[in-house]
Amino acid sequence: QDLEHIANEFPGVEKSFAIAAGRELRVMVQNSQVNDEQAVMLSREIAKKIEQDMTYPGQIKVTVIREIRATTLAK
Repeated sequence: QDLEHIANEFPGVEKSFAIAAGRELRVMVQNSQVNDEQAVMLSREIAKKIEQDMTYPGQIKVTVIREIRATTLAK
């Protein structure tokens, strides 16, 4: 929950999920607010914030997911 709370504080974050017993954090961002370069920077910023605010053994993997969907109907 702490991991999810940290990630959700950043702008453009839609939702986040702590998985694998807190060893991995998946962050879904809004495609319209976060571009590809910002997604890379966001993952670094979240990782830094986790390092500053939390104590934990081992490592936590932060994955930022920016999804785009294109749909066209053929008539």
